[in-house]
Amino acid sequence: MNDPYPPELTDDELAELDLTVLLRYGLTAEPGPRRTALFGDGAAAAAVLLDRLATEPRSVAFLADTVRAGGLTHAVELPEPLPRPEAAALVREWLRAGTEIAGGTTADDTAATWLRAVATLIEVKRLNRARGRSTGSA
Repeated sequence: MNDPYPPELTDDELAELDLTVLLRYGLTAEPGPRRTALFGDGAAAAAVLLDRLATEPRSVAFLADTVRAGGLTHAVELPEPLPRPEAAALVREWLRAGTEIAGGTTADDTAATWLRAVATLIEVKRLNRARGRSTGSA
């Protein structure tokens, strides 16, 4: 019998995922495997990458609000979508992948929701690290 749950990926394995592919196929997908991959491993991978670049969750949440208000096309043109240059360059690739599919407001709203999920995961990672430090465990 097949295990219905795939094995967990490490942060290093998540960091190797091609998020542009997940975005291209997941932003306009109906609920199902592609959307699940985008919001599951894809959001976790984005959180790992942005957290490693010391990106504040609130910056990603602000970008999510910007995408929701102005769309992916507007957001990809921002001179600095995130405060740090490395994070800005990375997220610009993701935004560009979203604009390539011409998904309209559906893709815009899904991208905004995805970015909000990424922001939440970064915050959870930080809280868990802080909790580990406060209890003396690693």
